[in-house]
Amino acid sequence: MESTVVSTSNLAPDEFDRNMPRICGVCGDKATGFHFNAMTCEGCKGFFRRSMKREAAFTCPFNGSCTITKDNRRHCQACRLKRCVDIGMMKEFILTDEEVQRKKDLIQRRKDEEAQREADKEARRPRLSDDQSQVIATLVDAHHKTYDDSYSDFCRFRPPVREGPVTRSASRAASLHSLSDASSDSFSHSPESVDTKMNFNNLLMMYHEQGSSPDSSEEEGSSFSMLPHLADLVSYSIQKVIGFAKMIPGFRELTAEDQIALLKSSAIEVIMLRSNQSFNLEDMSWSCGGPDYKYQVSDVTKAGHTLDLLEPLVKFQVGLKKLNLQEEEHVLLMAICLLSPDRPGVQDHARVEALQDQLSETLQAYIQLHHPAGRLLYAKMIQKLADLRSLNEEHSKQYRSLSFQPEHSLQLTPLVLEVFGSEVS
Repeated sequence: MESTVVSTSNLAPDEFDRNMPRICGVCGDKATGFHFNAMTCEGCKGFFRRSMKREAAFTCPFNGSCTITKDNRRHCQACRLKRCVDIGMMKEFILTDEEVQRKKDLIQRRKDEEAQREADKEARRPRLSDDQSQVIATLVDAHHKTYDDSYSDFCRFRPPVREGPVTRSASRAASLHSLSDASSDSFSHSPESVDTKMNFNNLLMMYHEQGSSPDSSEEEGSSFSMLPHLADLVSYSIQKVIGFAKMIPGFRELTAEDQIALLKSSAIEVIMLRSNQSFNLEDMSWSCGGPDYKYQVSDVTKAGHTLDLLEPLVKFQVGLKKLNLQEEEHVLLMAICLLSPDRPGVQDHARVEALQDQLSETLQAYIQLHHPAGRLLYAKMIQKLADLRSLNEEHSKQYRSLSFQPEHSLQLTPLVLEVFGSEVS
């Protein structure tokens, strides 16, 4: 009887076309691979093994030429076995029980080794300890409680006043703003781009070349229209920084003297870090709600600050914004900034340093976990802390100049005078 079963089993295993249907050469069922030198299903593979091991002698009840199919393969064992041999299945390929067990053991050993490799890989994977996760959660919660991104409290400050004569500082600040518009494309790619440096250099050259006139101090001094509003804003920000600091794990365990020393010397730096959340790269402004609370560099010059502070401050804000820090990284950086053991007046340096080290280790672990390819991110963040020290120094110098003038110091709040007053001799 002529067989109607389609088979590819006459091909050697290395000649088998993987794109062809895998069909059992014995019964036409779906094949699972080459077994004993032929492409077969699991059922025919087992049948051939059992038959060879028992050295079975089957007899066909018909004429010895049955067609074997998936449905009738159990009806005639003799013709089924004959078909197995005809398509190339060989007894020599059958493993002994010992060989089967060794093969199973080898497969299991390989699985165990692979599982161990995965376990070792998982063990080496960066991860946060429970304590580190808790510290991050605490800092994020502290930031949420002390930073209102609706800026609803700003309406309680003395109102911003932008009218009045345009001072030399305000004019130069407006030039900085116009230069930022012209170079917005360069800022969108790199804060250290050539175009950016040229624009800032042009601005500084204009600033120095214009020099000062005999009545420049009087002109500048009479036009600090934004000082009351920004003094209230800074005072409000100081309160929020204090609230944030009190929630940093370990801060309240420090002596009162060290807490005060850390807050006084780092407050302006933490405020600058906080303000990056509202900083806008497109026009280099701080957007804090409605149009009245959108602050340009020119607004800050009307509070007594000059571009000696504002130009590097804008550069700092642009660079920090470009790091695209996650909120967790941002709050850790603020806490690390605040807990610096080398601040003036700190007595227990070792204790403060231990707290800062814990935060630094947590930040590094977080970066390794969430930025596997960002190996330089931590170094860039720490560099920002160094930049803040320079900004702090310039701010102190300008505050000192401002506070020496009674008509201006009267506009400052008691808290501002208390926090920054120690800098005035």
